[in-house]
Amino acid sequence: MTVKTLYLVRHAKSSWDNPGLDDRDRPLNERGLKDAPKMARRLKERDAAPGLLLSSPAVRALETCKMIAAGLGMPATAIHTDARLYHAGRRTLMEVVQSLDDKYRSVMIFGHNPGLTDFVNQLLDEDIENIPTCGVVAAELDLKHWKKASEACGSLEFFDYPKRSKHS
Repeated sequence: MTVKTLYLVRHAKSSWDNPGLDDRDRPLNERGLKDAPKMARRLKERDAAPGLLLSSPAVRALETCKMIAAGLGMPATAIHTDARLYHAGRRTLMEVVQSLDDKYRSVMIFGHNPGLTDFVNQLLDEDIENIPTCGVVAAELDLKHWKKASEACGSLEFFDYPKRSKHS
């Protein structure tokens, strides 16, 4: 029986307009500001209702998270940041998932590549080449406790991203 749903979201497109800006402080660019609400609408159409939104503290990830939360009608109190998510590799992402509170049946995590794509492929035994900016992977995990998350413990529910045709 599938018990947990995990949404993994790569931050929307970020700006490189200010090359002197620290990587963590880069905001979303114009495309990113359009893509995040677009993906929020698509997630709402799929009835996505995570109990927790967990974001990298990087500005571009947190902005993406806040825009998607708003589009889903979720309160700001549902958003938390975890410093471990900033450019996390698959091992760290697994540790974050395993540390989630079991009171949440559904969680949405906002992070960065290449770790996010690597983690999705490991978790779901998939072969996704790249999760594009503002891409969303929804996973159904066959487990009762997040701490039991492991390699190939779930299945792909959907993979969507801004440039994908709605009907593909």
